[in-house]
Amino acid sequence: MREVHRVVAAPERLGLDMIAIPEGSDVTIDVRLESVSEGVLVTGSVSAVAVGDCVRCLEQTEQHVEVPLVELFAYPNSTTSQTTEDDEVQLLVEDLIDLAPVVVNGLGDELPLQPVCSEDCPGLCTECGVPLSSAEPGHGHDTIDPRWAALLDKRDGMDSPRS
Repeated sequence: MREVHRVVAAPERLGLDMIAIPEGSDVTIDVRLESVSEGVLVTGSVSAVAVGDCVRCLEQTEQHVEVPLVELFAYPNSTTSQTTEDDEVQLLVEDLIDLAPVVVNGLGDELPLQPVCSEDCPGLCTECGVPLSSAEPGHGHDTIDPRWAALLDKRDGMDSPRS
């Protein structure tokens, strides 16, 4: 058994349009490598900080992402490698393990599809676009649907005293 603790730079931007782990940012890998009969079992975790935009208020947000890893890297001629589909098992190549695809897939799957800066983010005002988190209490607009404006004019005419 061997334990590996490393901090590496993200080789490229990892993620989605709204949130991703920036290229060059720190990715922490903390894994244990165990020799088993069919190959090498890798267990542990990978973590990084993802940067993106809140889908409600469009403010920049950072989220810590941690992914548990459990992956078997099979020996090339083992029973596991011969009885499992190629895309379902990782293989040892010249006694080396390539963790990059496992890390990239794990981190990508863990990122939220709709990131928010906080669970109670109120978003933006639909009328003026002001972030509601920084707007005055009771922020709102008195807007009248133009289809009803003519009736409002009639009502205002009825409210005036008759002479």
